[in-house]
Amino acid sequence: ALLIAPITWPGGEVGAFVPALLFPVIPLAGLAWVSKGNAGCLFGKVGWREIKLMILFAILNIVITVIVGVLVQVTLGASSNPAIATASELSPQGLLVFLSKAAVQLVGEEVLTVIPMLALLHVLVARGGLSRNAGVCWAWLGTAILFALLHLSTYQWDFAQCILIIGTARLVLSMAYIKTKNLWVSAGAHILNDWILIMVNVIGSRLIQS
Repeated sequence: ALLIAPITWPGGEVGAFVPALLFPVIPLAGLAWVSKGNAGCLFGKVGWREIKLMILFAILNIVITVIVGVLVQVTLGASSNPAIATASELSPQGLLVFLSKAAVQLVGEEVLTVIPMLALLHVLVARGGLSRNAGVCWAWLGTAILFALLHLSTYQWDFAQCILIIGTARLVLSMAYIKTKNLWVSAGAHILNDWILIMVNVIGSRLIQS
């Protein structure tokens, strides 16, 4: 609600970080409350191994989503992300602010996915009687669909595009968390993925304009 509410935050470019920062902070605070201060369990250490995994999952995600994206574009058509499209019109300083704010917001997107995934896993296994592996698979798939549907307004309510492209990307990024149990890894991969796509669009647009 804070991200989409028409609120003019004070502080100019700095104030624009407020809703992006609250996006991960509010659910983490809620998790800390119900787990008696154990929200930090979502995060692990960040060393060279974790950085390499961030890069690996980012590259894997780009390759897979580009392939799926091309197939969807050719068969069904697809809409562009207006936020990425407008990034090419920003000044260098504005682009730096945009990328920084995006990084904070993308951590929020990981929190928005991982907490429901763990909650759904608990319900399926502890109350639904599924095996842990089956529960992980269903929670992984279910939250990927949820994540995809949250992007409907961004992509002009194109249901197929969101489920097939965004949902596929979410599966890869969620796998980064499932494999490492470290939200920093999935968040880092998500940030690198989006930064690369944004910069490719910015550089391509400016080369065309020149």
